Amino acid sequence: MYYILESLFYILIFLAGASIFSFLNVVIYRLPRKISFITGRSHCPSCGAELKWYDMVPVLNWFYLRGKCRTCQAPISFRYPAVECLGGVLALLCFWKFGSDVQAFAAFAFLGILAVVAFVDADTMEIPNGLVLAVAVTALASWLLGGEPAWQERLIGAVCVSVPMLLLTLAIPGAFGGGDIKLMGAAGLFLGWKLCLTATFLAIVGGGLYGIFLLAARKKGKKEHFAFGPFLCAGMAAALFWGNSLIDQYLRLCGF
Repeated sequence: MYYILESLFYILIFLAGASIFSFLNVVIYRLPRKISFITGRSHCPSCGAELKWYDMVPVLNWFYLRGKCRTCQAPISFRYPAVECLGGVLALLCFWKFGSDVQAFAAFAFLGILAVVAFVDADTMEIPNGLVLAVAVTALASWLLGGEPAWQERLIGAVCVSVPMLLLTLAIPGAFGGGDIKLMGAAGLFLGWKLCLTATFLAIVGGGLYGIFLLAARKKGKKEHFAFGPFLCAGMAAALFWGNSLIDQYLRLCGF
């Protein structure tokens, strides 16, 4: 009986995360188009038909409708259920990492904003200032709630990556986008300098490998840019959950 209740509890956490990210799907779609994501019913982007409540069940409804609009049969991108699944997985990871502590909610909010940043940047090559501000507010809330790291580490985190990125961009125009620089400043307030540096390293490795793939596949020229924000966001998410373990392993390999 205990295992059944435990499984149901984890399922509820997953569904809660998926439901929140279902709303974030709306934000990802509407924010670049300057459409309010607070008001207005969800609708099919192809035919404009308003979605009923039973059309918005996270993940399952997409498979039930076979990835098509109920009204016009236009295809619905697989990204919608993928983002919802991501939300469910991140909710479970936050519970695994932080338990029922209030920091779990702060971490999930941070990751939710990063998810919006990643997809908006991938679609538009821009990171809206409002999302950067939301990251900073989440960092402030995390600190006020007594979460680690200490405020000194947070302040160092705000400048240890963003300032070098800014200087490099001044020296080499176009090296980084302004949104990337501001994002790392705000995110450093949440992560602290250790995890911020770890996230940046992971992002550079991931972005570098992706760039090599694009060049090898001849999908991008040597002077063409691609959105780096998604790699920064993925690096920050990985650092949040496993960064301290990676740092400890690195120090052991170095003999410290």
